[in-house]
Amino acid sequence: MNRPALLVAGTHSGCGKTTVTLGVMAALAKRGLAVQPFKCGPDFIDPSLHRMVAGRVSRNLDIRMCGVDWVRRTFARHGREAEIAVVEGVMGLFDGGEGSAATLAKTLDLPVLLVVDVRSAAESVAAVVHGFATLDAGVRLAGVICNGIGSDKHRAMVEEAVGRHCTVPVLGSLPRSESVTIPSRHLGLHMGEEHPLAGEGLERLIALIETHVDLERLLRIASSPRGGEAVAELPAPIAVSGAPVRIGLARDAAFCFYYEDNLDLLRTAGAELIPFSPLNDGQLPPSLDGLYLGGGYPELHARRLSDNRAMREQVRAFAESGRPVYGECGGFMYLCHSIADLDGEVFAMAGLYPFAARMQTRLRSLGYRRPRIVRDCLLGPAGTVLHGHEFHYSTIETGDGPVPAVYELEAGRPEGFQAQAATLAGYVHLHWGRTPEVAARLAAACRSWGGKLGKV
Repeated sequence: MNRPALLVAGTHSGCGKTTVTLGVMAALAKRGLAVQPFKCGPDFIDPSLHRMVAGRVSRNLDIRMCGVDWVRRTFARHGREAEIAVVEGVMGLFDGGEGSAATLAKTLDLPVLLVVDVRSAAESVAAVVHGFATLDAGVRLAGVICNGIGSDKHRAMVEEAVGRHCTVPVLGSLPRSESVTIPSRHLGLHMGEEHPLAGEGLERLIALIETHVDLERLLRIASSPRGGEAVAELPAPIAVSGAPVRIGLARDAAFCFYYEDNLDLLRTAGAELIPFSPLNDGQLPPSLDGLYLGGGYPELHARRLSDNRAMREQVRAFAESGRPVYGECGGFMYLCHSIADLDGEVFAMAGLYPFAARMQTRLRSLGYRRPRIVRDCLLGPAGTVLHGHEFHYSTIETGDGPVPAVYELEAGRPEGFQAQAATLAGYVHLHWGRTPEVAARLAAACRSWGGKLGKV
C-alpha cells in the first residue's frame, strides 16, 4: 500500500513554492505526522530547510542526474518510513524537461499542488490554472494555492474565477506576509542550519498555513491511489574487503553542501565519516584515512578560514602525506592557494593547488554535467562517466604550475584536478546514484592510502 504523498510545484521560480512547502511540512509535522521531505532537482539549500521543519533528512529526486531507477527506489525506500511524503518541485512545474517537476510527478504518479503568485492578477489567474491543468494530461494537477492575496475582495475574485473556469480546486489563499520571508544570498536562500525562521518565524508560518489552507482536503488528495512503486532496496556499491576507514567530513557553515545519498554509499562501502570544522577546529580528528570537503560558502567565511592557519597547514600536510583528499566546489576553493572576495581582498587557503579563486558578481557556471574520467583517479578508471551539477559565482585563475585535469566535460573543458599523490577536487558536485561503485573506489583508496589506489 502506498503512503500518502504529493508534490508542491510552482508556476515559476519565486512564486512562493518553498515557503508553501515548508509551511505544509511544518503544519503536518505539528499534527504529529512523520513527514518525509524530498526535493526535485540538484539543490542543496531547500533540503536543509526541509530538515529544519520536518526533522528528517530530505532526499534529492533528480531523474536527469540520478536516473529513473534510482529516483523510484529512493522515493519508495524513504517514503515508506514516514506517514506522508512531501516533494518540493523545481522552478516552474514544466521547466527543465527530463529534470522537471512535471516529469517527476508523472514518474512517481504524484498529485500536484500548484502554487500561483496572484499579486498582480485577479480573474486572469483562472487562465493560468487552466493552462497548467491541461498542458499535459499525464500530470495530475489536484489543487491550487493562491499566494499573495491582497484583500478579501481580491481573494473572492480569484477563487470565483478559478471555480468557474477550472476543475482544479483552490485549497488555500495566502495573504501577503513579510513575516515569514526566508532571507537569500547569491547561491539561494539561507541554509536550514542557519535557522532562517528562528524564533516565532516558524510558528507564524504554521499559523498561516493552518488558517488559510484546507489541510484536511490536502491530506485526502495525498492519500489518493497511485501506481505501484518500485522495490525499495537501493543497489549496494561494489563490496570492498578490509577494515573500516575513517574519512574526515568538513561540515560547518562554510562546508554544508552534501548529497546524503553519497554519504550513505560511503558508509555502505565501509567508511566511518568523522565531521570536523575547518572554521572552528584547531586540528583534524585523529587517525583519519581520507578527507572529503564538500561545497558551501567558503567565500563568506574566507577571513576565518584563512585565520585558522593551524587547520590549513594540517589539511595540506595530510594531503602531502599521500592520503586521499576529495573536494567539490567550495571544498575545491579551500584547497586552492587563495580566495579573493568582491572587494579584491585576498585570503590564503590550504595551498594544495596553485590556483586563485576569485568571486564574481554574476553567476559563472550553472547546469548539469557529465564528466568523463580521462585518467585513473580516486573515483574511477579512465573512461568512467560521472554525473553531477555545477553552480558557482567564482572563477579560478590557474597560475603558473601545470596541474593535470582528470575529467573532461561535454564541451571538452578540463575539470577535476589532481594534486599531490591522491588529492582530487573540482567545481562539479557529483551524485553517485548512477555510479555507486565510486563510493567503493574512494573508500578503497582511503583504505590503502600508503600504496597505489585500491582495487574494487
